[in-house]
Amino acid sequence: MFKFTTQLTTSGSRYLCRYFTTQSTSANEPLVLLEKHLVDGKYNGVSILKLNKPTTLNALTFTMGEEFKKLVAQLENESDLKCVVLTGAGKAFSSGGDLNFLRERAADTPENNAKIMEKFYKTFLCIRNIPVPVIAAVNGHAIGAGLCLALATDIRIASTKASLGLTFVGVNLHPGMAATHFLPRMVGHQVASRLILTGDVLSAEESKRLGIVVDVAEPDQLMNNALEMASTIAKRSPFAVRSSTKTLRTLSGLGLDSSLQREADAQSQCYAQETFLSNPIFLEKK
Repeated sequence: MFKFTTQLTTSGSRYLCRYFTTQSTSANEPLVLLEKHLVDGKYNGVSILKLNKPTTLNALTFTMGEEFKKLVAQLENESDLKCVVLTGAGKAFSSGGDLNFLRERAADTPENNAKIMEKFYKTFLCIRNIPVPVIAAVNGHAIGAGLCLALATDIRIASTKASLGLTFVGVNLHPGMAATHFLPRMVGHQVASRLILTGDVLSAEESKRLGIVVDVAEPDQLMNNALEMASTIAKRSPFAVRSSTKTLRTLSGLGLDSSLQREADAQSQCYAQETFLSNPIFLEKK
């Protein structure tokens, strides 16, 4: 269900108006927030989409994904929307996949897992259905599927405290959620191979040097910088921005479905390996 609130927070002449947040099935606190950005009390066409499970470092789950998908669908239909900023609540952007979900995959069949994983990817990659530019404000850890979600946006700005990594191989997994699609197109085959095959976690500065993020900001300036960029975009011709965004995504998205199918199949085979759950991360208390 949807909840409407009119709570405002102010910072100088800028305001945030929270509106239409879907409710978590386990508690009243929503797993995803959607806020309107106001300047001098007036909506300027910029909205903020925020992952809101800080206690798990915004780990991605199907439940969160369903709420995420509903809000994305709402944004798709807003004619006055001009730009979106995606970020995470608390200290992380997203720590990636939920460990219990991964443990469940090891108990399932490769055939079923391939279907489940592809569905899971698309639940969050619907972010690309929003017809205006999406800027990721990477406020903290963006790991595994969390970084994949950021890679699916159009522009990324990272906090100096952020860490970014495609750490799938560290848990005996083939990458998923379009990691093998977006990253090579961003940084080239050789750099993508290094990051995917080592699972190296990068600082914000190295991520900027490699072209994964466009800029780096101090934590207290990150959202201001992201909103300033979004506000600049919002002042441009809506048709020119929307049509340019569509063209850029179309060109970068060629072969995306095939990439997702390959990743889902390869991950499903990894889950079936006896060594999958031997990683120490799965031996921690559930």
